[in-house]
Amino acid sequence: MKKIGTLNQPLSQVIAGLGHMDTLVIADAGLPIPVETQRIDLALTRGIPGFLETLRVILEELQVERAIVAEEMISTSAQIYEQLQNMLPEIPIETISHTEFKNRTGSARAVVRTGEFTPYANIILVAGVVF
Repeated sequence: MKKIGTLNQPLSQVIAGLGHMDTLVIADAGLPIPVETQRIDLALTRGIPGFLETLRVILEELQVERAIVAEEMISTSAQIYEQLQNMLPEIPIETISHTEFKNRTGSARAVVRTGEFTPYANIILVAGVVF
């Protein structure tokens, strides 16, 4: 049995397989996930697991070069955006329209669906390198 890190097997496998510039999406419960994109569904019920706690666990294992969020997050879910800035102090956060965000999920290696019910609590993580 794995002792530390991400215990969810499909999530652990995707993180281990990411290369430089590959993307991984962490999504709220309502984000549409394209059929062709791998879905890792962690949602159990409203709020469990939450977006930020899921992100925190993934950041322990994934080297992130930059992040992308929907610009609507800044006005609609400002508290989430502020916490993202605190969690990613050295990582640039790009904003794009929510429509463009949904389009980009189709090229992600996977979408991790959480139980989050906060609007626009979604992020695209762009994998970096550790050297």
